[in-house]
Amino acid sequence: MWFFARDPVRDFPFELNPEPPEGGPPGPWVLHRGRKKATGSAVSIFVYDVKPGAEEQTQVAKAAFKRLKTLRHPNILAYIDGLETEKCLHIVTEAVTPLGTYLKARAEAGGLKEQELSWGLHQIVKALSFLVNDCNLIHNNVCMAAVFVDKAGEWKLGGLDYMYSAQGNGGGPPSKGIPELEQYDPPELADSSSRAVKEKWSADMWRLGCLIWEVFNGSLPRATALRNPGKIPKSLVTHYCELVGANPKVRPNPARFLQNCRAPGGFMSNRFVETNLFLEEIQIKEPAEKQKFFQELSKSLDSFPEDFCRHKVLPQLLTAFEFGNAGAVVLTPLFKVGKFLSAEEYQQKIIPVVVKMFSSTDRAMRVRLLQQMEQFIQYLDEPTVNTQIFPHVTHGFLDTNPAIREQTVKSMLLLAPKLSETNLNVELLKHFARLQAKDDQGPIRCNTTVCLGKIGSYLSASTRHRVLTSAFSRATKDPFAPSRVAGVLGFAATHNLYSMDDCAHKILPVLCGLTVDPEKSVRDQAFKTIRSFLSKLESVSEDPTQLAEVEKDVHAASSPGTGGAAASWAGWAVTGVSSLTSKLIRTHPTPVPSEAAVPQRPVPEGDPAPAPAPASATPATSGHWETREEDKDAAEDSTTADRWDDEDWGSLEQEAESVLAQQDDWSAKGQGNRAGQVSHSDHKSLDSHWSSWEVEGSWDQGWQEPSSVESPPEGTRLASEYNWGGAEPSDKGDPFAALSVRPSTQPRPDPDSWGEDNWEGLEAESRQVKAELARKKREERRREMEAKRAEKKATKGPMKLGARKLD
Repeated sequence: MWFFARDPVRDFPFELNPEPPEGGPPGPWVLHRGRKKATGSAVSIFVYDVKPGAEEQTQVAKAAFKRLKTLRHPNILAYIDGLETEKCLHIVTEAVTPLGTYLKARAEAGGLKEQELSWGLHQIVKALSFLVNDCNLIHNNVCMAAVFVDKAGEWKLGGLDYMYSAQGNGGGPPSKGIPELEQYDPPELADSSSRAVKEKWSADMWRLGCLIWEVFNGSLPRATALRNPGKIPKSLVTHYCELVGANPKVRPNPARFLQNCRAPGGFMSNRFVETNLFLEEIQIKEPAEKQKFFQELSKSLDSFPEDFCRHKVLPQLLTAFEFGNAGAVVLTPLFKVGKFLSAEEYQQKIIPVVVKMFSSTDRAMRVRLLQQMEQFIQYLDEPTVNTQIFPHVTHGFLDTNPAIREQTVKSMLLLAPKLSETNLNVELLKHFARLQAKDDQGPIRCNTTVCLGKIGSYLSASTRHRVLTSAFSRATKDPFAPSRVAGVLGFAATHNLYSMDDCAHKILPVLCGLTVDPEKSVRDQAFKTIRSFLSKLESVSEDPTQLAEVEKDVHAASSPGTGGAAASWAGWAVTGVSSLTSKLIRTHPTPVPSEAAVPQRPVPEGDPAPAPAPASATPATSGHWETREEDKDAAEDSTTADRWDDEDWGSLEQEAESVLAQQDDWSAKGQGNRAGQVSHSDHKSLDSHWSSWEVEGSWDQGWQEPSSVESPPEGTRLASEYNWGGAEPSDKGDPFAALSVRPSTQPRPDPDSWGEDNWEGLEAESRQVKAELARKKREERRREMEAKRAEKKATKGPMKLGARKLD
């Protein structure tokens, strides 16, 4: 029977990469890049080949193998595995790069920042302090070649070949026999009498001074070069001079050297070092300290190295969320660090945490997730959005906190392209209908309309036809002026989704009613949009062959290709109205008014208006047609005013000016009091309630077509007659009063006339005919009653006069 000897190198669970070695510390060791066979994770492998006749060097290598295997410290090279045979020694450590190679690579990319160098030196000094003060060991080999850098930028102390005991148990320091290392020896070692008074750390602190000089000035040519600090920072020069002083007795202990450098204004007193020190002890910190740390961390991440953020800060953030109950405070720094990750890393590390966060009941976390959704939405796939995220997000539509409802609406701009047909066309629109009709916050109703206009292209053709016209028409009756503007611009943004028949019969009548709106900004946008639709109708009228081209998108399926435009529009609702909305919600919460305080619904266009009151009985107020100068000034000075046309709303007119470029910017009117000036638009959001304007559709029924004709309740006043919250009456007359009040009866138009001013059309003529018939019926009824009275009088005879009864 034959037995074959197993090759231990072949069976070793690690293997060398084929690329050339990276070098290593001066001596017999050669550093190779390697990987673990099972997982493919990167490691570093130090290889020593045993050569005949080099027994002393082999013993030094074996001693280094043993020291590295037994010493465990965060700032000392981490041992993973090892292999010792008669022919070679293999030491497997964490993946590292020699400091000299690392500094050269970073210098080509712009160089290391001073804060990075301060933390790196802090780690090396801390490792020396551990060896000298805790282990009574002298490193005896501190130099550039003995320091390594891991993937997070952390400096590690290696090169343990010539280490010996400070107590002299194992004899004196081993012989190096390498000229390159002898220049780092302190001058007292050349004193053969050995009478110099020194401490056990004196030699290593001298070598630390040599390392500091090399970090800032390059390779040390000779020992005399240490007299010139060169590029060493001024805050470090004083402490450096103590290290390279000729008297070994005055060289500080590593622990005291750290304390001196950490003093206020010292080289190691900065935010980067403090952050690292906190992260090292984060497990023993109090919850309040952790909360404060993570809140301040986000401000500092921009100045921290990318590798440090990815490999050191990110794991701590994930651990703090998973096990430390850190809550919402980790979100901002977490997403900042996420920018440094690749798409694959983001999917593995960030997305599972995000999905779990959406199921949290913490309101602060939900708001921050919604606010920062733009940073991670591209990494979410559609199944994850529809099954794990959207069901939790929809709870925000029903939240009692207005800020959460607002952010939930805005998040739909980003989620809509990834939603399934049922979630988008049924579930989402059900919530939108309820918010637009019943929410007590005007800005939220406005944002709902804006969002619907921006996601309209994603809806199915049947849903668009059923919902858009009715929803935007409802918005034009909202007492909150920006909501009415949103309805008008919603029509403009989705102009390509309507048939010519809908444009003529459904949209233009609604827009024409807004030409006499109390707000000038609403009237301006109404006129512009009317001109756009009219030009579209006119072009088709002139050339009917264009109808198919104009209506090509009406019955088309949802068009995800327009997602780019929708994403660009998203900037308005996310950044523009958020400040306006939050300010209105925070400073002027809309109370639920009593029924008596609710303004009456305006008279529908198809119904006759009541007789107008005398002009003297209803004076014009600041809430009527005139535009006050102070409102203009407030609009110009507004910091939260955002113009809708800053985003691509798909205007139909090539030469159209910017929307709301006039001085009457609607968003400025929703900011409340400014220097004692009261905007009447803000009063409307306070004194008006949407429930009185609610049409037939509810959140259960979705958006339905409004009824064509509805009799106004008794006592109904026109919108132009209602005081919309104006502070004081104005002495000026109403220049549009004649336009807003229609007479109860009008002369019948000439049937042969095609006058351009006949705006009432067949509908007005029909009303006049009905009124005439009613008048005739009343006349006939009066005559019948008179005839009946005459008959009764004839049958009973003459009436007898009664005699007055005397007392």
